[in-house]
Amino acid sequence: MATVAVAPRVPLVISNNSIRQSHKCSWVGAPQNSTLSFQSTSFSAASLFIQRRARRGFGRAGVVTKAMADSGASTVLVTGAGGRTGKLVYEKLKERSDQYVARGLVRSEESKQSIGGADDLYIGDIRDADSILPAIQGIDALVILTSAVPKMKPGFDPTKGGRPEFYFEDGSYPEQVDWIGQKNQIDAAKAAGVKQIVLVGSMGGTDLNNPLNKLGDGNILVWKRKAEQYLADSGIPYTIIRAGGLQDKEGGIRELLIGKDDELLKTETRTIARPDVAEVCIQALQFEEAKFKAFDLASKPEGTGTPTKDFKALFSQITTRF
Repeated sequence: MATVAVAPRVPLVISNNSIRQSHKCSWVGAPQNSTLSFQSTSFSAASLFIQRRARRGFGRAGVVTKAMADSGASTVLVTGAGGRTGKLVYEKLKERSDQYVARGLVRSEESKQSIGGADDLYIGDIRDADSILPAIQGIDALVILTSAVPKMKPGFDPTKGGRPEFYFEDGSYPEQVDWIGQKNQIDAAKAAGVKQIVLVGSMGGTDLNNPLNKLGDGNILVWKRKAEQYLADSGIPYTIIRAGGLQDKEGGIRELLIGKDDELLKTETRTIARPDVAEVCIQALQFEEAKFKAFDLASKPEGTGTPTKDFKALFSQITTRF
């Protein structure tokens, strides 16, 4: 097995102008030229809530947990299950019912119905810690696929040249979704005794000037990276997957590539099919070689290389914890 090296931690620093104050979340804006700071959410509240629910039998979560115990399968929650990649992870888990009891977390009834409306789909808002606790009760593993999504400003005419402008809806900035929302999930999972968290992020986080940070003035990669560091420091076994450019293409037919520190962004192989990301998420739950690891993920073009089938060998290539 490859030797795991601990990379030195470098605090992320951004100017005060880059920080968008949240009025709906427990957040403290950092003064200019200081490191980012935050108010920690106490684990005790989440723990107490879970204990009280446990004494009442967990409702439908208890039924699912009992079924899991009887079958020997692991219960896995996919948050962001209404998204294109999250839906694929949820569906792949459902297909492997001998190994997993699948759950999904979505934002609305409409989203729930769009992917089948099953009883194992929960509705919750990751920005509201209490609303996601029922979905997390009794799970063995958590796969986080939530992300802030920028929207294009109206009025853009591609025939006139130039570039479109983007914005985030109020309350849905990366600070609130990719940081506060993911932190809420990690805290709730820790309080519930979850055994592993798989977090899907994005390549590019080592560069504050990455164009993705400029979309809607959201600094999305900064907040994603902050949540990744929080997970790595949590003590929970984790797998952080920093995916390259996501493509809606067939999976399972390409050779997957492991990288670190955004090295793959300097090559021609910096994209990956969504189904391949989904498969890596599930495979990460099966191998010790994937735990306490963080890595960049891309693939060779279709028709070149050998399609990846040995995921234990793939994870064994990883040498970085963050």
